[in-house]
Amino acid sequence: MALHLSLLLILLFLILYRVSAVRYVSVQTGGSITIPCHYDQYYIDHVKYWCKGYDWISCSTLVRSDHPKSSGNASISDDINQRVFTVTMTDLEPEDSKTYRCFVEINGRPDIMIQRFYLSVTPGTPELYVDQQEVTGVEGGSVTVRCYYSNSGDIKWCRMRGDCVSYSGTLHGTVTLKDISLANNRTVLTVTMSGLKMENTDWYWCEVGELEMPVHITVSQHTATQIITAISKYILFGSIDVKVLLIPWGMLVVVTAGILVTWKMWTKHKDNKAKDQTTNNSV
Repeated sequence: MALHLSLLLILLFLILYRVSAVRYVSVQTGGSITIPCHYDQYYIDHVKYWCKGYDWISCSTLVRSDHPKSSGNASISDDINQRVFTVTMTDLEPEDSKTYRCFVEINGRPDIMIQRFYLSVTPGTPELYVDQQEVTGVEGGSVTVRCYYSNSGDIKWCRMRGDCVSYSGTLHGTVTLKDISLANNRTVLTVTMSGLKMENTDWYWCEVGELEMPVHITVSQHTATQIITAISKYILFGSIDVKVLLIPWGMLVVVTAGILVTWKMWTKHKDNKAKDQTTNNSV
């Protein structure tokens, strides 16, 4: 009995620790940031909200997924397909440096806190930042994210609600990490994800020490323009990643075959119509 109670207490502690663990993000004065909050499928139809405050009791609601969806410099968006709601804060000032929380509203019961963030707004360059939080790529291709940092600590690239890699590894694809030292005691971590698939669309995190920076990667299918561009590169430069070329080339073959079949059927129909007219005229 005592053993079972101890295990239950340990499990409860781990759950509370995971929920209450603070994620630290840093932004330069006047800048903006988008923060993702992932929730369980059971809460798809629930209201989500973003509040500011050190503790649960004093947490003041800023925006909600029902109303208001935007207020002041904050706005909220709920993606029920990915089960993620995001909060974007713009024109940030030092007084915005506070603890913020992601909540799911539960009718008749205490609301559930998903995640807690501490946002630090600094007048100078943040200790950790990225070129852009939104990155796009295509199936079979690759994307590169550059994380600039000046702080110390363990370096990781993580997928939200997923695994992390500290060096080269896989996160449902191939991930390569490379550190390059820059001036002013700053280093850039270059993250390259290759062999992209549609399911790689998700939120990821650059982590250096206790600081984190979220990055959203969107993987889309090839368009006709991208197909032509890929083939043009092959013709002009004579070399291209074969994996990248296979998908657009296959699509081009299918489209071309469809056009040829349609043209052949139309030509045959036209010839038959001409023959019928000739026969009628002869009669």
